[in-house]
Amino acid sequence: MELEEGYKNTEVGVIPEDWKVKSLGNLGDVRMCKRIFSYQTKDSGDIPFYKIGTFGKEPDAYISKEIYCEFRKKYSFPRIGSVLISAAGTIGKTIVYNGEDSYFQDSNIVWIENNNQVIPNEYLKHVFSIVKFRTEGGTIQRLYNNILKNGLFPLPPTLTEQKAIAQVLSDTDALIQALEKKIAKKKLLRKGVVQKLLEHKEVWETQDFESLCKTFTKQTGFDYSTHIKPNLLNSYQRGTIPFIQNKDFEGFWFNFETDYYIPEKVADKFPMILLDEWCLLISISGKIGNVGIFQNAKKSFIGGAIAIAKFKNPRLLNWVMIYLQSEEGQAKLFNNVKAGSHQNLILDDIRKIIVPIPRQEEQKLIADTLSDIDREIDQLERKSAKYKMVKQGMMQQLLTGKIRLVKPNSKVKEEDLAMVAEPHANYNYQAYGK
Repeated sequence: MELEEGYKNTEVGVIPEDWKVKSLGNLGDVRMCKRIFSYQTKDSGDIPFYKIGTFGKEPDAYISKEIYCEFRKKYSFPRIGSVLISAAGTIGKTIVYNGEDSYFQDSNIVWIENNNQVIPNEYLKHVFSIVKFRTEGGTIQRLYNNILKNGLFPLPPTLTEQKAIAQVLSDTDALIQALEKKIAKKKLLRKGVVQKLLEHKEVWETQDFESLCKTFTKQTGFDYSTHIKPNLLNSYQRGTIPFIQNKDFEGFWFNFETDYYIPEKVADKFPMILLDEWCLLISISGKIGNVGIFQNAKKSFIGGAIAIAKFKNPRLLNWVMIYLQSEEGQAKLFNNVKAGSHQNLILDDIRKIIVPIPRQEEQKLIADTLSDIDREIDQLERKSAKYKMVKQGMMQQLLTGKIRLVKPNSKVKEEDLAMVAEPHANYNYQAYGK
């Protein structure tokens, strides 16, 4: 294919002629903190110690201030703004060190000791999303130092252009984070509303969960291994229906473009676990406690980590889902968790859960109140998902030079992203190139 004028073919794809292909090793050495041994950590303490499992999350281990001060002074330690990257677990996850007192697990969490006059940290943060790592086997199990240092990426020739790109992407990140905060606030509001409503439950009737159901069951291991698993397909084919797993539902949301599909004629042999009418789903293994209502939108079939409840009175489905999603309902579910290699819920324990039942008119009022909040949350989540897709497109365009920026005229605003139909739209920035 003929290249456009001003572009060249390289190991990392087509880039502008004045851009260079660099390796992360060109930027500086790979650094890591001094090793911390388990006997040096505590469950609580002065300085958070982030291991690979808690990287970017809440810490579950701490070290003393004495060790922290000594090791920070004697050994490698990130500068403010350094981009930390996970070299194990979820490989390539990054966070920016903001200067807070904290310590990081050696070899699993590393950083490049880059020169900010060659490539600024704010640009390097985004580079990690497009670096091409080369390995003999193809699949990277761990980012060893040599793999990390040999990672290739395209680099604009000037700091001005790098900073312009970084600002566009950082502004977009800020908009997405603002949306995520709004979503969290709305969810907290919803939780508070449900708790307030449950203050009146003493005057409501109660029923155990089993008495609400005409059937309450799950897949059996025998059925799965003998009849279901051998017939699962990795893509949709005519005559197949979606195979719903834990990750494919929450509340009223369902994902029907699933990882697996099952022939409808096979699924029809198991009517009790067939999704062909309004029913309640509860995840009982792995990600336990997730609750959703199947609304008969598309005939489907459940996976093995899900329990399915078909109610005698389908009008109660909405309320029971609301209750089981509440703090009180979740506590009742989690009180029955059985320990093992995975967390599991036993159906007999769920059957015994006592559910308070409001009068019909109260149920409607509760559902109407919460549906307004749920609608707002859904709109925000859709917007957030759209903006994340826009950002992915922007990254592919900007970080490879398909669209080039001289310098930003203004910060990216939400209305800019809302109007984006294509990733290469002019986000109020001066562009040149393609």
